[in-house]
Amino acid sequence: MKKKILLLVAITAATATAIISCNEKPAKAPETKTISHDSMVKRGAYLVSVIGCDDCHSPKSFGTQGPEIIMEQRFSGYPADRPLSKIDTTVVKNGWAMFAGDLTAAVGPWGASFAANISSDSTGIGNWTEQQFLKCIREGKYLGIDGTRPLLPPMPWPVYRNMTDEDLGAIFAYLKSTKPVKNIPPQPRPLGDL
Repeated sequence: MKKKILLLVAITAATATAIISCNEKPAKAPETKTISHDSMVKRGAYLVSVIGCDDCHSPKSFGTQGPEIIMEQRFSGYPADRPLSKIDTTVVKNGWAMFAGDLTAAVGPWGASFAANISSDSTGIGNWTEQQFLKCIREGKYLGIDGTRPLLPPMPWPVYRNMTDEDLGAIFAYLKSTKPVKNIPPQPRPLGDL
């Protein structure tokens, strides 16, 4: 008798589970939010301001509050027409790195590196695709192209590559919306040439 009751309880439980499972609605796929281009640009502007892109990519002059961005040259990188000051390489050989006064150039054991033009001009990232931008930041590839030189210090791409695709896409959308500034910064120079 006990066996029959246990069998009946088991059959009832299995039947109830099957009925409940059949009546459940399938789980909804997570909703994907469509973000407007304006929202992407606003998010990108915010991210660019908090991660400090202006610090290195925007030429500055010195005013009463210290370094001030030259807004007509914002995001244009190291000015092509600015000569590089004489550098005491013994400082670098003793383990130090140096920055230009406006932070658009740096010198260290790698040599001299110059901040790139990231404005929307064709001499900046104006002709880039979002995929190039992602490759540049994720893999540290110059111009976002395979087979090119690596990005040099002080560009913190190993940190920025941890950002989400959405955040990097927003930064790209914002930079593409900026005022184009024509400027081709110099190519890096080895320490021995300084």
